[in-house]
Amino acid sequence: MAFAEPAGAQNTSDYRYPEAKSESWLALAAGIEAEVAQYFMVSARCGCFMQAARSLNVRTTLLRKQLAKLEAQLQRTLFNFQGSNLSLSREGLQLHAQLIALAHERTLPLVEQPLVRLAVAESILHDILGRDLIALLRRNASVRLEIISLDSELALQAVSADVVLWLGTGDTPLPGPTFATDEPQRLAQLDYFPHIAKRYSRVTSRPESLDELADFMLVHWQHDRQIDSFGPWNRLVEQRLAGVVQLQSYELMLEMTRCSACIGLLPGYISRFDRALIALPGLFSEPMQRQAWLAVNAHSRQQTEVQELAELIRHTFHERRDWFES
Repeated sequence: MAFAEPAGAQNTSDYRYPEAKSESWLALAAGIEAEVAQYFMVSARCGCFMQAARSLNVRTTLLRKQLAKLEAQLQRTLFNFQGSNLSLSREGLQLHAQLIALAHERTLPLVEQPLVRLAVAESILHDILGRDLIALLRRNASVRLEIISLDSELALQAVSADVVLWLGTGDTPLPGPTFATDEPQRLAQLDYFPHIAKRYSRVTSRPESLDELADFMLVHWQHDRQIDSFGPWNRLVEQRLAGVVQLQSYELMLEMTRCSACIGLLPGYISRFDRALIALPGLFSEPMQRQAWLAVNAHSRQQTEVQELAELIRHTFHERRDWFES
């Protein structure tokens, strides 16, 4: 098969395969299985087997195996490598044109992907889940996924989704989604502490009491004002007459803590996510905690794609379980 040809190889059908005995080898195009024809057409369009496999949501090895069988069936080399570029051979171009003509008589299958809606707490999406979601998209370019960021309790109450990952206070998942779900699963307990960038605070000068915070700028994510368990931190911010920045963006709050010598309230795991940050755990006597909860919509929980997404989330938290140890 042409996949193994050296860089710069030209059309090799003349010596790779003998002449087909049929009146016209292109006549065999009508007998190609619809799925295999789709594999060929998508590979031709993408010019890359890996990208074609992602688009089709199949393994690259399976795609190339099916195309090798197609070449053997037609006794023609359909692809050429020119350096690192994949292109159609002369016969590949002929087959491509033939399949386009046949498409007027036989529509190649387009498998519609179900839309899966994921509602997730903004901080969890940014810090914990984002990388694994990106990896999912690398593997499957045909997925239909809508991601809804939950930045408030009101947003959680109003959302409708297939999978919901939110942060609650206390030992119960309430308040949670308002639609019917399976039994919510607690994934982790998150402890929160003021944090500062290491480069802006030497060990000997790090604040060890609330009074020593007077010389530091505080940065406050407005969403945290709603969280009862963050009362100690919220009261401190409200008492400030100067030296405080309040904003709506979690990502910007994190960036300001990292780069602007500010102190911000962040989950204890954040130093695993960003080693430039360090916790200041001794400032408050009261613990500030939240619980991560996962629930699946009762009406769509049987869908394979929904189950796979929920399992991806569970796996992500299991892999990072040491992040959440106090």
